[in-house]
Amino acid sequence: MPAGERRDQLLDAALEIIARDGYAAVSIDAIARSVDVTRPVVYNLFDGLDDLLYALLDRQERRSLAQLAASISLDVDLNDLGGFIARTIDDLIAMVTEDPSNWRLILTTSAATPAAVRARIDGDREWVRRRIRAGVDHGLRAGVLSPGLDADVVSHALIAIGEYFGRLLLDEPQKVERAALGNTVGALLGARSGSRNG
Repeated sequence: MPAGERRDQLLDAALEIIARDGYAAVSIDAIARSVDVTRPVVYNLFDGLDDLLYALLDRQERRSLAQLAASISLDVDLNDLGGFIARTIDDLIAMVTEDPSNWRLILTTSAATPAAVRARIDGDREWVRRRIRAGVDHGLRAGVLSPGLDADVVSHALIAIGEYFGRLLLDEPQKVERAALGNTVGALLGARSGSRNG
């Protein structure tokens, strides 16, 4: 197997072990066993477990941020804000359901999650929050959101809602009603579809 493919295979194996059994279960031996190779195969590509885990963290961060950037567009359709919100929620739901191992690591951190991972997730959450805040500011300036909304409070609230429903999607997907979620988020924002006052 070419080195690049083998590297991805080993990273995928580590991701699955962590998603299934937690960080305490991941080791060079566990990764090697899961793909039926010997330890030297792993050490030919990574200096050790820390090196492998940092490579995994870097790869998953790039993947997650790319997915989020595609799902949370800054090009808000002010003429159909309700539709824009519904499409964004559909995109976010698809993102989580199509890559559950990745999103389980992000949405279900615990005390056992290494500090470096938690710090990276916290930094990425703030990047997403600022992106949402920019969209809310845009909607407020255009007059399609309730004028009494505070963009910071709304961005924090939407992160909390998104993370809660993301965890629910991973554990009990049948409880997530797409239409109800979209309608409710729109109503909470006081979205007035097609109303451009500014």
